[in-house]
Amino acid sequence: MIGITDIASWTPDGYVDNLAQAEALGSDADFARDRIGAERLPELPDGMETSDMAAKAVAALLEKSGVAAEAVQCLVLCTQNPDGQGLPHTSAIVQTKAGLSKNIASFDYSLGCSGYVYGLHIMKGFMESVGLDCGVLVTADPYSKIIDRSDRDTTMLFGDSATATLMTRSPRFTIGNVAFGTDGSGGQAIQNKDGRLEMAGRQVFNFAATNVPRQIRALLEDAGKSPEDIDLFALHQGSRYIVETLAKRLSVPPQKVPVALKMTGNTVSSSIPLILENRITDPEVNTILASGFGVGLSWASTILNRT
Repeated sequence: MIGITDIASWTPDGYVDNLAQAEALGSDADFARDRIGAERLPELPDGMETSDMAAKAVAALLEKSGVAAEAVQCLVLCTQNPDGQGLPHTSAIVQTKAGLSKNIASFDYSLGCSGYVYGLHIMKGFMESVGLDCGVLVTADPYSKIIDRSDRDTTMLFGDSATATLMTRSPRFTIGNVAFGTDGSGGQAIQNKDGRLEMAGRQVFNFAATNVPRQIRALLEDAGKSPEDIDLFALHQGSRYIVETLAKRLSVPPQKVPVALKMTGNTVSSSIPLILENRITDPEVNTILASGFGVGLSWASTILNRT
């Protein structure tokens, strides 16, 4: 059975000081620190592409896991900010930059904050369908490409980071029940308009605060579980405020719902695997609920179980 074996990441060294940025935009440092929850926003340096950060995450994963590059049979990339205009597909570029075999399946898919949950099930279904044993799921969505640094609605939220998840038939965690949701009528709430990110923050917050708890409760019921059965709620790190709001609406103690965007900001599809990276080896964590929500509007939640 295909599942999660290991996770690694790569984050740029350069960053935007979000506390200073908030003050420069007429806000204050407390808002950035306490409401958004991000003090630093990593930023991809000039001249570096999405494929570069993705390849660095893959290299970190191979080094960490001890898996040889030639053993990887499948490479799948989640991004909505690909190299160039997205042709050729960025995962093909990553294949070469990461030194992976030419005898490899590779493709991109376009999803934002719900992308990691989708990706786990895409990889599981694809690999099991065609009989593959070793694959890598990459998330790399550098919003710095489309951020307007004068727009206080977006510039204080997003940071750049890439992750790589090793998926094999000898996993640490299996991939269980899942639930999906889509509402394209609200898509304009987060959109790339003429190369510039635009977001209606209040609309996005209301969407998440309403739909995500409902989906999670239904998913737990379908799985025959209660919130008490979950050791870790890995929620998309949209902001400190939305994560804490969801925890309260689900009546889940804060220690089960990490807020982990202080040094990264909202990294879109990378936010969930960044939480999981150091938690899947924790022997106290045996059952995880992961939930991503945002661009689309799209929301997806799944349960992961230790083997």
